[in-house]
Amino acid sequence: MSLSGCYRGYKSTQTIYYIYTIFFFNRVSLLQCEDPSGYRPEEEKEFMDILEERRRSSDLGHALRTFTPSPYKGAPPLSAGALNRKVLESQYLRYITKEVRCTGESVDLVREEASGILEEMSQNLQLGFIRLLGFTLSKVFKRLFSHINVNQEGLNRLQQAIQESPVILMPNHRSYVDFLVLSYILFTYDLPIPVIAAGIPLMDMKMVGEILRRSGAFFIRRAIGSDKLYWAVLSEYVKTIVRTGYAPVEFYVEGLRSRTLKSLTPKLGMMHMVLEPFFKGEVYDIKLVPISISYDRVLEESLLAHELLGVPKPRETTMGLLKARRVLEEDYGSMHVYFGMPLSVRQLTKGRVDRCEYNLLPRDLPQRPSVETQECVSWLAQQVIRVQEQNSILSPWSLMACLTHTYTHSLTHTHTHTHTWNCPQCSAVFLCPPIEQLPENQVMASSMALHRSVIRCHRGRVTLLEEEEGPVGAGPFTTEEGVVRRARAVLMVAAYRNQALHVFIRPAMLALAVHTTQGSRREDIYSSFRFLLDLFSNDFIFITGRSSQDFEEACSLLRKCGAVQTSQQEVTSPEEGQSTTSFLRALLQPFIDAYQVVFSHLCVEDVAVFTERQMVPAVRSLATKLLLSGELKSYEALSSDTQKNVLSALLRLGAVTRLRTLVHLNVVHLNLVHFSGFSGRLPVQTAPNPRL
Repeated sequence: MSLSGCYRGYKSTQTIYYIYTIFFFNRVSLLQCEDPSGYRPEEEKEFMDILEERRRSSDLGHALRTFTPSPYKGAPPLSAGALNRKVLESQYLRYITKEVRCTGESVDLVREEASGILEEMSQNLQLGFIRLLGFTLSKVFKRLFSHINVNQEGLNRLQQAIQESPVILMPNHRSYVDFLVLSYILFTYDLPIPVIAAGIPLMDMKMVGEILRRSGAFFIRRAIGSDKLYWAVLSEYVKTIVRTGYAPVEFYVEGLRSRTLKSLTPKLGMMHMVLEPFFKGEVYDIKLVPISISYDRVLEESLLAHELLGVPKPRETTMGLLKARRVLEEDYGSMHVYFGMPLSVRQLTKGRVDRCEYNLLPRDLPQRPSVETQECVSWLAQQVIRVQEQNSILSPWSLMACLTHTYTHSLTHTHTHTHTWNCPQCSAVFLCPPIEQLPENQVMASSMALHRSVIRCHRGRVTLLEEEEGPVGAGPFTTEEGVVRRARAVLMVAAYRNQALHVFIRPAMLALAVHTTQGSRREDIYSSFRFLLDLFSNDFIFITGRSSQDFEEACSLLRKCGAVQTSQQEVTSPEEGQSTTSFLRALLQPFIDAYQVVFSHLCVEDVAVFTERQMVPAVRSLATKLLLSGELKSYEALSSDTQKNVLSALLRLGAVTRLRTLVHLNVVHLNLVHFSGFSGRLPVQTAPNPRL
């Protein structure tokens, strides 16, 4: 029986009490165990709505007011031109230009090429454009959002950190609005405007690209590859900004915008660049500031779902931006921006990295980081993302999405209400401050009204809109089109469910390990738990080397809510905890289904060598057929991101091998020996393919 089937029949309202208990204790556990700064935030996170003042006073006055931020250690301001000259004249770049020049090519020609790269890349921060952007964003944000809530204490800590050390701002990335709102907040609170790592497509937008450049954005090519000169210019540019304290550096440690609204595996290129001045002793310390940006409703929610279903991402153009102005007519609820405690790199890396190795070569020469350093940088990135998750603010809609998405049939409004609000003391921790004081029915109605494009309450039942007939006059649509319509709605709801999954994922994996392991020996269940951590480490963020702590915390959480009983030798699930563990397993079921669909495709695929571009549409086609036949219930198997995560997991675990062809296309080769042993460990609902 499928895991979703196990949950389908539960009626006990006490289950949600258990679920809320998991959430409550998990929040406490996160606060106690996950924050590497040692800071213990208060249970009540106090926020200030920065739009409240904007609605009472002049936007022009706000944009033209005196702006005097306190710089790093009182250092005199450095112009963008002077910064570029320091980069071009650096000994590091001089060395690289001599190294990369071709036979017979002059050094001056290579230096001219480096100058062109820097000119394309560099920002040109100017206060006048910051004021223009501030005035424009005041108008836009008041139309889009009812509140933009910011934690005042976090801004106070940031102001102090900026004066003491070079600061790296590290927000999560869920929307194009992210970097705009951060610069707007810092301008509002008289803090230095950051320089922001942005993708090169934004630079190509007429007028907009130049406005962004003069507002602090520097542009990076998406595909750098083995271009050694470009890497050198980018690296030296970033390191010079950090060394001089020119401005806070802002970049997304996840690299890309998350189309599923859950955290992505960190990309470490920029992380190495900003930390190298500390490892080489060029700065005393660096402060990493995790920033959690939470949306009641994301502007690109429909676009993200279509991208996951294979619709190409629209090119960023000024005309496209103008056409998108209709979003100003929509209501996107509230946004919460939480500035976390600045993390001292000096303290966090103490005992983890031997910086003496950097004394063996001159600082100006390129040096490949040691394995120890690479592991430390990866660990730091994981820590930052976990703190981002810890400080995120989850709306009631996130929990409603967990319930709506888990059920395979529509819920009654009363059922949804009862399950969402059964535990007031935990909902106070869960709900965002501005609405937790409102009546429950009003919050429920407000949440569904905000997401009326995907869900509605009709005749007392909560349903997805794509389950109903299309609009009048739209004409009939094929069964495949019906699958896509349904999948779009499911993926949009799943995205908001994903916002809460970091709270439930470890208890859910323990519940699944207990359910699928033969016997109740603690050692065997821990082995299954570790396998699930390894398997899903591309879908969720797990800190390397913490599997034992994760297991113990999951045991503690489920034990406190009565879902499991533990001893030194055994872990068991009592009868009264079955409904809770069934719900938790059901949260993982869509991911398990997606893995099984990919396995099924690989089992029947005659060609053992394939590219990612070949695999994704083939898996989507197979998933569509299984959905139409009723053999598959989870529409998330159609998600390209989930399919790519499966492939990454198989590569990491040795089930497939990445190769290089003569035309430099990345291809993978199916390792049947590893794959058969690996796929046998995954909980399956059907017999394995006999070919394996």
